[in-house]
Amino acid sequence: MRNKIYEIALIIITIGIAASTSIIASYALVGRQIEIILSGNQIFGQIPLRIDSLSAWMILIINFTFITGVLYGTGYLKHYNDKIKELRLHQFMFVILHFSMILVCTVQNFIAFLIVWEIMTGSAFLLIIFEYWNKATVKAGLNYFIQSHVGVVFILVSFIWIIAQTGSTDFNAVTAFSQHLPVAVSITLFVLLFIGFGFKAGFVPLHTWLPYAHPSAPSHISGMMSGVIIKLGIYGILRMLLLIKTGYLVIGEIILFVSIVSGLYGVILAIVQHNLKKLLAYHSIENIGIIGIGIGIGTIGLGLNNDFLAIAGFCGGLLHILNHSLFKSLLFYGAGSVYQQTGTLDIEKLGGLIKRMPQTAGLFLIAALAICGLPPLNGFISEFLIFSGLFSSLKSGSLSFSLYMLTAVAALVTIGGLAILCFTKAFGIVFLGNERSHYNKIPEEVNFIMLLPKYMAAAMIFAIGLFPRLFLELLKNPVSLFVPNILNGSYGYYSNQAAILTKIGLIGMLLISVIFILFGIKKYFERYKVVAAEPTWGCGYVAPDSKMQYTASSFVKTYSNLIEPALSIHKSDVEMDNVFPGKKEYSTHNYDKLEFYVIDKNLKWLRKILLKLNFLQNGRIQFYILYGVLFVLMIILISYGEYLWQVFTGFYKLFSIN
Repeated sequence: MRNKIYEIALIIITIGIAASTSIIASYALVGRQIEIILSGNQIFGQIPLRIDSLSAWMILIINFTFITGVLYGTGYLKHYNDKIKELRLHQFMFVILHFSMILVCTVQNFIAFLIVWEIMTGSAFLLIIFEYWNKATVKAGLNYFIQSHVGVVFILVSFIWIIAQTGSTDFNAVTAFSQHLPVAVSITLFVLLFIGFGFKAGFVPLHTWLPYAHPSAPSHISGMMSGVIIKLGIYGILRMLLLIKTGYLVIGEIILFVSIVSGLYGVILAIVQHNLKKLLAYHSIENIGIIGIGIGIGTIGLGLNNDFLAIAGFCGGLLHILNHSLFKSLLFYGAGSVYQQTGTLDIEKLGGLIKRMPQTAGLFLIAALAICGLPPLNGFISEFLIFSGLFSSLKSGSLSFSLYMLTAVAALVTIGGLAILCFTKAFGIVFLGNERSHYNKIPEEVNFIMLLPKYMAAAMIFAIGLFPRLFLELLKNPVSLFVPNILNGSYGYYSNQAAILTKIGLIGMLLISVIFILFGIKKYFERYKVVAAEPTWGCGYVAPDSKMQYTASSFVKTYSNLIEPALSIHKSDVEMDNVFPGKKEYSTHNYDKLEFYVIDKNLKWLRKILLKLNFLQNGRIQFYILYGVLFVLMIILISYGEYLWQVFTGFYKLFSIN
């Protein structure tokens, strides 16, 4: 029965992926817009389904991540064989999530868009709480669900205002309308939309759901949430940028500022995490910040009429959407494999897994190097484009503007350096050294069906790093929606960047070739050599123990001391009263300060208010009837208030005359 469930889900998703990918490759990605108009009704109006180059780019990313996710999930969920009903619902929601995400990228009717957005949110919620018997999982899912709907409120308010002003539910109606709006109104409208979509994307301080939902979900769902679901928040922001045509300079500066804060804050908190998936979740916030930096400088380029700045920014941002979906899904798949074999995600309890799981360790290392932006992998290419845009902007404005851009450069450099520190810790503690604890079973390499999607993602990581010009060419039409000149006069700028990236790709191929040649020479000369295995020198200790190794906390101790004022770190030390104490425990726990001030304190304040209103729920039916009567009267006053006021003023004038 279980196999049939997976087979049906895999067949449906594969058909959807094949159909959408073939259509996109034939039309939308080469610059030909696909448009289908559904008749709709009096509420919706006409419902246009449009796939332009931006939609095509996002759908291709969604499709690739979903095919790897469904393959990985097939192996990952094997130990849930006894939960047939849960697996049926899980696979059904998996299919619904895929199609709802494609519809989010194609529907361009405000009301219909909100409906498919809600379907996407609801199906993702049910996928997150797959282990609903775990209280923490349900709490994390509800956190995601509630905060997603707070974001929907901002989107809904913006959409209602647009519909009221234009009289149309079609996205295209905004374009002509926005050109006549005052700049202040355009900026206000965009800020509301940015907040709404920013909840889904995970920009700071709208990120607090993300570090809980990612670790609680099954690993293939975590990979897709980080890889593509949060990217639809970015898609919403990009789509609104195409509709709102004024105030680009200020809008770009807002995006850039929020993105710098998000990137720095995400990586700062990632380093001190002890839960492997929570560490990766904070890195999603960091990479959303990097994507936002690219989009921010691209938007500033539009405001300054600087085509090179706009092209570099949007190319870097859009390419990093793809890059992040690849290496982050691969990292989550690796974390899921570790969890399945060891039963824990606590980095402090892991170690030495490279000996037990060499393929998973190697693939995790590739993804770790890519997310750190190191050549010759894909993360370097997108960050190089963003850096080139930032450096070009240093001579594009006033001294204050140049200093702002220099701050962005410094922030991006700092993010990269801290990411290297974080993943050196993560990979070193988890996979190197000796085992730090005893597992319920001896870890071993996962099965082929769980390794295959990892190799697929790794192959794409290398392909982008070694053949960047090919992917830059694919971006030409999506970027042309923002910078039309890329197809004519500004194509020279684009060609120059492509030529530079071609050289970078060639250097990368040369580097890999040299490594393989040297490795082959080493193997050739050592083919007859007998390898002797001896204990590692214990530095004078006659009884080496795994506790002598660096822990995750001690590895970043200097960093933690430096950054402690910005964090909320709690230390616990279990004291023993015996003369000869036995086991002693020491642990540190960190907490997101922004979550405390933005979420916890406000919830505490709200709880106090609600407790004071407890008297309204007193169990007496007379009061509940009174509430209903008052509600009906309020509706009447709202609906007929103007008419009743006219009647009242008429009687008042009549009696005044008499």
